[in-house]
Amino acid sequence: MQKQTFTFFLLRGPPCQGFSLIGKRDINDPRNGLVAQFMRLVKEIRPRYFIMENVSGLTVGAAKYLLDGIIFDIEANGYNVVKPYRVLNANEYGIPQSRKRLFLLGYREDQAAPKYPEKSADIVTVMDAIGDLPNIDDFDALNESDVINCKLFPISNYAKKLHGAVSDGTDYAYPRNWNDKLLTGSMRTQHTIKSIDRFTQTALGEVEPISRFLKLDPFGQCNTLRAGTDKSRGAYTSPRPIHPRDNRCISVREAERLHSFPDWFRMHSTKWHGFREVGNSVPPLLARAVAAQIIIAIGDIPCKPTEVVKLGDDRLLYLNTTTAKEYLVASNS
Repeated sequence: MQKQTFTFFLLRGPPCQGFSLIGKRDINDPRNGLVAQFMRLVKEIRPRYFIMENVSGLTVGAAKYLLDGIIFDIEANGYNVVKPYRVLNANEYGIPQSRKRLFLLGYREDQAAPKYPEKSADIVTVMDAIGDLPNIDDFDALNESDVINCKLFPISNYAKKLHGAVSDGTDYAYPRNWNDKLLTGSMRTQHTIKSIDRFTQTALGEVEPISRFLKLDPFGQCNTLRAGTDKSRGAYTSPRPIHPRDNRCISVREAERLHSFPDWFRMHSTKWHGFREVGNSVPPLLARAVAAQIIIAIGDIPCKPTEVVKLGDDRLLYLNTTTAKEYLVASNS
C-alpha cells in the first residue's frame, strides 16, 4: 500500500503592537516574544513551508536586529527564507485599502522555493467595495441589532465575488450555507449633531480635525483599518473612517468589505470587538495571493470542495467577556 503524504505549511501573524510604527514601538513589549515562539514551533513541527505576517515596523530600527536574528536562527535549523523579504501593500493585490505588512516566506531545505506574488492589475475603489450597501441610518432596527433583512444587489465585480453572486476561480474555500438576504455587522453609531456637522464639512479624502478620522474618497482607497487599543492602553475605541456618502463612521460590514472578507463571514456583534477583529486580521485576498505561491511551489493542482458547510452558532457572536469565559469553561469540562 502506497504511503500517503500530506502537504503541510504553517501560517501565523504573531501580535505586532510592540513593532507597530504607530504607538510606542516598545521592543521589550512581552507580546513581541511570540514572534520567536512562532519560529520555535516551525523548528519543532518541521512544516514544509511557513508564512509569517507582521507589521512593516519589524523591518526597521531595533526591531530589524530581532528579525535578522530570527532569520539567522531558522536558517541554521534546516530552513531557507525567501530574500529579500518584502513588505506587501494590500492595495496592490485587488483590495481597496492601503495596508503595508511584512510577509516572511520560509521553506524547508528539501522543498522548492516559493516566490512573492505578482501585483494585481485590478484597482479596487472604496465605492467598488461598499457602494451597494445601504445607509444603515435608514434602519431604526439597527440601533439595537447588527442584523436586518435586506437583499443586496452588488454592482462591482469585487462586491459580487464577496457576496457570492459570481464565480471566483481563485477561491478554494468550502461553499457556505448562509442567508444572503440578511445584512449583518451593521449596528448603527449614535453620532452627535456636532459630529455629523463636522463629518459633513470634511472634504473627501481629508482628515476630520477633531476625531482625526479620514473621510473616505469614494474613488480612492481606504486607509489602514486599525484595531485600536483597549482602555488599559489608551482609548477604549477603534479608529473608524468616515463614510464618503453618509457622513457617519463606517459599519463593521463596510470595514469587512474594505478588508476583502466575504459577506457570509461575521465578526462580533459589537462595533468595538468587530472592528478590532477586522483591524487585527490579514485581508483574505492578500492571504490568498501569498498562499497561492506556496501551492505553485508545491506543484499541487487545487480543486474547490463540493461539500457545503453550515455557519457556526451565531449566538457566540453576542457573548460578552464574562459569558465567553463561562462558555469556554463549560465546553472544556
